[in-house]
Amino acid sequence: MSQTLRGADIVAQSLQRLGCRRVFTLSGNHIMSIFDAALDVGLDLVHVRHEAAAVHMADAHGRLTGEAGIALVTGGPGHANAVGALFTALGAESPMVLLSGHAATWELGRGGFQELRQADMAEPVTKASWTSSATEMLGHDIGEAIRIATSGRPGPVHLSLPSDLLDARIANSAIVWPERAVRPRAALADPAADEILAAIAAAARPLIIASPQMSTVKGRALLARLEAATGAPAVIMESPRGIADATLGAFPDVIKRADLIVLLGKALDFTTKWATGEAFDADVRLIAIDPDEALVERARAEKGGRLLASCVADTQGAAATLVARSARHLVRSLDWHAQARAALDRRPAAWDGIASKTAGRLHPAEVFRTLRPFIERDPDTVLICDGGEFAQWGQSMLPVRRRLVNGVTGSIGSALSFALAARMIEPKAPVFAVLGDGTIGFHISEFETAARRGLPFVAVLGNDARWNAESEIQRRDYGANRMHGCELLPARYDRVAAALGGHGEYVERAADLPAAIERALASGKPACINVTIESIAAPAIRLTP
Repeated sequence: MSQTLRGADIVAQSLQRLGCRRVFTLSGNHIMSIFDAALDVGLDLVHVRHEAAAVHMADAHGRLTGEAGIALVTGGPGHANAVGALFTALGAESPMVLLSGHAATWELGRGGFQELRQADMAEPVTKASWTSSATEMLGHDIGEAIRIATSGRPGPVHLSLPSDLLDARIANSAIVWPERAVRPRAALADPAADEILAAIAAAARPLIIASPQMSTVKGRALLARLEAATGAPAVIMESPRGIADATLGAFPDVIKRADLIVLLGKALDFTTKWATGEAFDADVRLIAIDPDEALVERARAEKGGRLLASCVADTQGAAATLVARSARHLVRSLDWHAQARAALDRRPAAWDGIASKTAGRLHPAEVFRTLRPFIERDPDTVLICDGGEFAQWGQSMLPVRRRLVNGVTGSIGSALSFALAARMIEPKAPVFAVLGDGTIGFHISEFETAARRGLPFVAVLGNDARWNAESEIQRRDYGANRMHGCELLPARYDRVAAALGGHGEYVERAADLPAAIERALASGKPACINVTIESIAAPAIRLTP
């Protein structure tokens, strides 16, 4: 047995020790030693077609499993390609780690190959970002990156790995291996929980707004228990549309009446309009529970005396504590709860019959009325919604249980990558991705990755031959006569998917869509159903017109 190890072997063995079995990656000079080391420990390298796709896949893995997803890319341009996708993961509070190759330490400042200040580049879109400085510490650094990613408010972490550290050999006895210990999460103290519950019980119209990390199956179930225990309607805000997100039904009408808003791990930010203005009751009070002390302080600075209580605590742990102690407090808002829940669940009756007025094109509502029975066939179905106007119809009309969305950052393009990762995690239930023709252009080449890896899913593509979200902004803000520069070709993306090894369907009539979905599912391949649609703005739901 060798008495020394390469740095690359330390990296691979550390990932194995920490329970990481799969790495989403794109090869490059700086990381080929890790590819070699992966053979000896049996790491599954999912080799993708763009570095950002590797990050999106690690993001989806983190959201669906709660474990840190791992992305591995080369240095310089590979790292630069990957960084933008970290912003999506940061907004979604997704635990993941980006490992980037890096110029050798002895090259730095001398114009080394693909030399770049990688840690500085990734710092604004991560919880932590640094460069390893010693071969013996590589394993420790990876363990620390995973601990940070999964602690407190989950999120992405970046670690750069200089190539000379990966190639160096050191004595086994000198290696600082990672530990699997998890940092303790800040608990919500019983007195603080009782104070919050008393405030909820005293309020006439309380409302709980939770953060994106509660959007998992486990998180949604916990939030439902909290709503039942307190009588306060609870929602998850995970869209850049914020209060206007039609996924939340007639939410503007609910939040306008609320006299107490409990921010459960949800930042006071643009999505909540900072609880200020005409969208809110002038006397509304707030409570902030957050694992990030800086965000608690920000809420205090923003709201002053209108913040009744605040505390630093783990989001899901705080919710569980509130449920456990809720029996000590009388719920006084049952009428409010019934009214608010009806508003949040509201979907216009007109949606049941709305149809396209344009020959050869479907209304988005027709697409999702047809898709819904397929979504509901299996409770473990994974639904991915990504993009602007078309995907918003999908989020609003399709049932929510196991769903990934592109998130509060408003970035698009992650859907196909999410679908690949979801299929690896969910081997049996259907995986559907809903996206627009603008969105699919970002990573359409990942159909080849899916075909190569044997990962079937169904992408339902709304094709209106334009960037419709931006077109709607032009129409609204500048007038229909000034809409320009957002046109696309009515391209046959279904044929592209088939050429890359997948299955393609082209649909121009609502009557043809059910059979197309059935064929896509039966194909056993990554499938693209290219549906020609009308250019329709995203839905907006209100109790009154």
